[in-house]
Amino acid sequence: MPRHDHDAGGDPALLAAKAALREEVWSAMSAKGVARFPSPDGRIPNFVGAEAAARRLADAPEWMAARTLKANPDSPQWPVRQRALEDGKVVYMAVPRLAEERPFFRLDPARLATSPREASSIKGAGRSAVTVDVDELTPVDMVVAGSVAVGRDGARLGKGGGFSDLELAVACAAGMVDRRTVVVTTVHERQLVDAGRVPVTAHDIHIDVIVTPDEVIRCPRPKGHRLPTLRWSELTDEKIASIPLLTRLRP
Repeated sequence: MPRHDHDAGGDPALLAAKAALREEVWSAMSAKGVARFPSPDGRIPNFVGAEAAARRLADAPEWMAARTLKANPDSPQWPVRQRALEDGKVVYMAVPRLAEERPFFRLDPARLATSPREASSIKGAGRSAVTVDVDELTPVDMVVAGSVAVGRDGARLGKGGGFSDLELAVACAAGMVDRRTVVVTTVHERQLVDAGRVPVTAHDIHIDVIVTPDEVIRCPRPKGHRLPTLRWSELTDEKIASIPLLTRLRP
């Protein structure tokens, strides 16, 4: 399987350090009773206890205050998307790999063609959601991100494709996300690493709230924290060409 960061720009040493940590976590997640189908390798790992983590998140005050969410489309956050619709929250979900001209699904709990469970799946969203472009997005109170690993300091490590970072940068540019927006992730305990272990760059997402099946960890934003922006100098021509939205936005 090719590395997701094969078309990433940036410091080769930092990319290699991130890749090594991903391999470490994917290996740890492969233990019996930890990951669910499919294999965690190369993915945001689907994990045993994802439903429990979603329930724990739903008890958090940040969740109760949120009316609109932007969520990743990966399997481990499916219970979170389902719970959001059941709780009457509007959910924006990125089209996988931002591969369409209208790259976001909008799921309105009042206008679902199927159950919240089915509508919040990747396949079900195609039947219940409306696809929208960036200029049709409305502000969100919470961003739900998938993670391969996350530090106890809130540093996040994804698959390496950079899609979550790009989605958040685009959402910020569109006024969908601001400093009041809370960024959360749900993970298995084996995806948690010590503070300082996840290499970070200026474009990487900071996680405000980490939720596992057993605990909630709140991570203060680092000094000088800024909202992400599209850093064109760090995007390769290959990456831009693979995402219609970036091709349109390219200066």
